[in-house]
Amino acid sequence: MIFEISILAAAALTIVWLCLDRIHKQKRFHQEIQQVNELHHEALEADRKRHELLLDGLSDALFLVDQSGVVCYANIAARQMFAERNVVGQSPQAVFPDARFIEAIHQCEKTHQPMVQRLVLPQQLSPLGAKENRGVNAWLLDVAPLPPEAYPEAKLRVLLRDLTAEFQSEQVRKDFVANASHELRTPLAIIQGYLENLLEVGGLRDHQQAARFLSIMSKHTDRVSRIVEDMLVISRLESGEAAALSIEPFEFHSCVQDVLERLEHLIVSQQATVDFSKVQRGLMISGDRFYWTQVLFNLIENALKQNPRPGLKVVVTGMQQDKGIYLSVADDGIGIPSSHLPFVFKRFYRVDQNHTNSAIKGTGLGLSIVKRAVEAHGGNISVSSIPGRETKFSIELPTPQESMVATAGIAS
Repeated sequence: MIFEISILAAAALTIVWLCLDRIHKQKRFHQEIQQVNELHHEALEADRKRHELLLDGLSDALFLVDQSGVVCYANIAARQMFAERNVVGQSPQAVFPDARFIEAIHQCEKTHQPMVQRLVLPQQLSPLGAKENRGVNAWLLDVAPLPPEAYPEAKLRVLLRDLTAEFQSEQVRKDFVANASHELRTPLAIIQGYLENLLEVGGLRDHQQAARFLSIMSKHTDRVSRIVEDMLVISRLESGEAAALSIEPFEFHSCVQDVLERLEHLIVSQQATVDFSKVQRGLMISGDRFYWTQVLFNLIENALKQNPRPGLKVVVTGMQQDKGIYLSVADDGIGIPSSHLPFVFKRFYRVDQNHTNSAIKGTGLGLSIVKRAVEAHGGNISVSSIPGRETKFSIELPTPQESMVATAGIAS
């Protein structure tokens, strides 16, 4: 009897031990499963952070749209674009202002194919909202589906790239080509017309009329040459050649004198006066003298040609100031209407208040060259005008370390 009880007790103990062992193994198994899950979760979280780090490194705005059709992720560029509000959790209709964005997203959802569009938007529909101040703006919209096995939480990615700078440059180039073609076509047509008259039978026998025709043709030939020369100067300034300017210190006063010598005939013929007594003797500018000669020549010539009446006074100023160098060219002519002031530096833009129909107009590139040349030297130029009293072009330049002013008095 005692033996049987011992056997039963041993069996019970064995069963208890087996149960405890099984429970221990199950507990250890669950712990291992939990550890594996935690490691997997940590790996997924680390992988997600690496992905977000990569996506945040993009300069383009990137959005992820989840299965319910709302934005579930936005990278740094996207968050900065919509800094005024949180776009995560919003529908694309609430995020993007133009219907073409939504159409592209719906088309991608329908076809499961990438959709790439170039959108040109008015200022009020820009994704930048109130921060947009560039007028018409352009964007590349790239929408593509995401593989569900790689992105279970998101079904689409929306990439938005700002193309406004490229768009505006392209528009400037197109306008430049169109305007240049128009400006060249007019004098060439005139030259061709007079040549046809001269080549007619007996066209050269009337020496007085032939001389008049040749004189007009010569003026328009000079105009074509000036347009081509000005276009080459602008091309050099915008092609990157401006970054390789021949920077050397030169005396501004002597540069003014050289320009006035070139314009002496026009100054005398118009009975004008150019006062440069406000240019400091010894004022040194560190820059490309060729382009500064262009700047002064165009500003003074522009004042003379816009005011052909006798007695015009032009004042040139150049001085060292605490914040840099200040230059200006002012005249007491009829002035520029305020409606024209925002556009005077645009290519081929002319006020043309004082030209008669028979006058040979300027190229319309002079002030554009001035602006480009000043900016290439790190300066700023502005214009102000009080009609009938004064028109002034003001230039502010930073003082380079190598620049120096030896003020030896004011030029008389």
